[in-house]
Amino acid sequence: MNLNDVRRDWTKLGSEDPLWAVLVQPGKRGGRWDVEEFLATGRADVEETTGWLRQLDLPTRWERVLDFGCGAGRLSQALAPHADEVVGVDIAPSMLETARRLDQSAGNIRFVLNDAPDLSQFPDGHFDLVYSALVLQHLPRPAIEGYLAEFLRVLRPGGIAVVGLPTEPARTAKGLIWQVAPFRLISWAQRRLLNYPAPMSMTAVPHADMMRLMAAHGGDIVGQRPDLPYTEDWVCTRYAVRRA
Repeated sequence: MNLNDVRRDWTKLGSEDPLWAVLVQPGKRGGRWDVEEFLATGRADVEETTGWLRQLDLPTRWERVLDFGCGAGRLSQALAPHADEVVGVDIAPSMLETARRLDQSAGNIRFVLNDAPDLSQFPDGHFDLVYSALVLQHLPRPAIEGYLAEFLRVLRPGGIAVVGLPTEPARTAKGLIWQVAPFRLISWAQRRLLNYPAPMSMTAVPHADMMRLMAAHGGDIVGQRPDLPYTEDWVCTRYAVRRA
């Protein structure tokens, strides 16, 4: 799998069922997400995270924020009251179209296409906060490592990256399948048996690898905690990483 595959699949998902693709929940498929309920999940995510950052004595108000993998803008809108400007980037034009259509902010969000394997459209030290949840897990491992390095590059010194990642499959039936089955088989099952518009891959990054990657690119993990319970089939961690 490569970024071209990711772009193709998520453009299709964004065209056919964007809210469900962003947040896969029982009973929400086929356009059944209520928009306000969907956006409320983003506010709950950001509220819990800002409370955690406050406990870590880290800022909860920023000048410029990057929402990486913004999808339909669920987190961008929740971050907007905490920032002067939020830039939401996504690989799928169809997702960005939905994000712009649903935008209820005061006009301080920009939704931008980023289908490159880097964030070269942004200069070094441009953001105070990079926020990414339920995104990196859908990318191939080399892309994850490249974007993590880019998060630190585009942060100002002392800036924070909030990153959610699965670290390993959980001990559930689906978690076991993800652990032992090749993705080509899972992809076939998602499309043929579950009728997904396009497959959704999952990539875990073990904690030891995350520590190594952050240290290699000038990042200091200043906080970590179990991620919000979006899925029971993966062990997920949310990190707060400060750029040196």
